[in-house]
Amino acid sequence: MSIDLLMFGVYPYVALLICLVGSWARFDLAQYTWKAGSSQMLSHKGMRLYSNLFHVGVLFILAGHFVGLLTPPSLYHLLISTENKQLLAMVSGGLFGVLCFIGLSGLLLRRLNDPRVRASGNASDLMILLVLYAQLILGLSTIVASTDHLDGSVMLLLGAWAQSVVTLQPLAAAEAIAPVALVYKLHVALGLTLFVLFPFTRLVHIVSAPVWYLGRRYQIVRQKRRVA
Repeated sequence: MSIDLLMFGVYPYVALLICLVGSWARFDLAQYTWKAGSSQMLSHKGMRLYSNLFHVGVLFILAGHFVGLLTPPSLYHLLISTENKQLLAMVSGGLFGVLCFIGLSGLLLRRLNDPRVRASGNASDLMILLVLYAQLILGLSTIVASTDHLDGSVMLLLGAWAQSVVTLQPLAAAEAIAPVALVYKLHVALGLTLFVLFPFTRLVHIVSAPVWYLGRRYQIVRQKRRVA
């Protein structure tokens, strides 16, 4: 079995299985750990800006990856050419990638330098920030690498890989990604590893939306007065 087949044909399914089973087990067995563990209350207000930059950047990056990788060329060619889609991906990815980089840098520095934030967290909080930081640097590096092939040829190969994975064709997925440069493969491999880490870190808060609050009846909280 080749390394491409193992890493990009088999590993995606292993990572997804660990993500789903691990998330289910954590939610079922340790619901009180299913939280973000926010530490914004422990630092100055400027940190809120870094947090907002990071979250806005990462949400747009994820949406761009989802649409860009899973949309078949025959569909997006109705609106845009492959070359223009490549340019759009580079510009938008670069813009939101830089926003995310600034925000994540601030959050990482706070985690390293603020004693109260360090005391309120654990080793996995720092670890996941470092992994995200490495993934973001790799992602920005792929934009630089893409300037050598503005025809969108590598983008088509990565799209074929993602669509082959989704349609359960591991051999086709491995063949599609085999010719691309190492920086793209590292970016994809670390992205898959984030799925493995997902159930065991604070990343679970991504899918935690308290929508039940919208239908919950309001509550009145009264404080009992002390009698002198």
